[in-house]
Amino acid sequence: MITSAAFMVFMLVGVPIGLCLCLAGLVYIAASGNPVLFQSYPLQLFGGVDSYGLIAIPLFILIGEIMNGGGITRRIVDMAMAFVGSLKGGLAYVNILANMFISSILGSATAQVAIMAQIMVPEMEKKGYDKTFAAGLTAYGGMLGPIIPPSVMFVVYSVLAQVSVSDMLIAGIVPGVILTVMFCLVIALMGYVYNYPRADYQTPRQRVMTILRTSPTLLIPVVIVGTILSGLANATESAAVGAVAAALVGKYWTREFEFSQLPQMMLRSAIYSAIVLFLVAAAAVFSWVLIFGKVPQETAAWIQTAAKDPVSFMLICNVLLLVIGTVIDGIPGLIMTVPILLPVATEVYHIDPRHFGVVVVINLVLGLLSPPVGLCFFVAAAVTGAKPGKMFMVTLPFFVISCVLLVLLSLYPSLSLILIK
Repeated sequence: MITSAAFMVFMLVGVPIGLCLCLAGLVYIAASGNPVLFQSYPLQLFGGVDSYGLIAIPLFILIGEIMNGGGITRRIVDMAMAFVGSLKGGLAYVNILANMFISSILGSATAQVAIMAQIMVPEMEKKGYDKTFAAGLTAYGGMLGPIIPPSVMFVVYSVLAQVSVSDMLIAGIVPGVILTVMFCLVIALMGYVYNYPRADYQTPRQRVMTILRTSPTLLIPVVIVGTILSGLANATESAAVGAVAAALVGKYWTREFEFSQLPQMMLRSAIYSAIVLFLVAAAAVFSWVLIFGKVPQETAAWIQTAAKDPVSFMLICNVLLLVIGTVIDGIPGLIMTVPILLPVATEVYHIDPRHFGVVVVINLVLGLLSPPVGLCFFVAAAVTGAKPGKMFMVTLPFFVISCVLLVLLSLYPSLSLILIK
């Protein structure tokens, strides 16, 4: 209780979440009266980041930097426009499909929303869409980032759960595609109800030329996902190959990337990676404290009184994680919940940890689109000037359909495990 109180106090006074976790661990050691634990503290802190799989994080972030600097994002939007732009509500479909393609490169919801809001919202507004709807739709499109590989959140989860990074990335493919299809169905329904406009008509010849002109940009996700699925590379190696592919496409095809930009891109990637990796190190200390304090065992005993089978346990977790995700960002949310809930899921209810990871990540990302915080809405609002509260209301059908996906995943674990050999 002292540790929990210390954590809440630190968080309420504005201490960064990583430091909150570290300081709460120190408070626990001091309160336990066992000074020997102080000697293990730095070992646990270092051990949290002593993992080969974590190298994938800065590489995935670097891919996103190169993609943005090389003009690849804009060409992916053009490709999506060639596929579905002439349908009723065409730009809304383009928004979601472009987000799906880009999510296979970026892997970060907030970064994706910041980029796509600058590209898609002005274009949709110019064609007659409500700015609030366009910004909100872009925020939901960003939800695909941490689900479709590569995903920084899946990499962090795989380290916390001690499962294969490659398996976690593959497990997100089918749920990500299903969610994209569900979003498109919602757009189709809303398009006829609200009479969304069509985009500019393109002749078949124009479509083919656009697809041919932009198709090399797909080399990046094909290399990343293809090398993992084929077994030619693990997640870290595929990220390195993907970074090279992004640089080559940007340099020799789009001709907008220069190798002189690389030092600044690598610096920005290093700064963001350092933040993420410090959180992972802090998570290791916090998990160690939780296990030492027998918190997972006590949580298991409490949950077993309410959940009699794996499905009811997953439904309870959905509600709990969604509430946590509304006030805490994705990676800190993983750090706080996985050490407590994962042992219960695997040891008591025999749930596959990879399937559990997919459900946890989707819940926490959906929390980024839920009041009272809704971080992705605030990012979209900062870029577009739309109001976050109105964004949530006009895009409520997308929230509902996301909850439907979570229920389906809780009932049918094979949806996330079908591609894992």
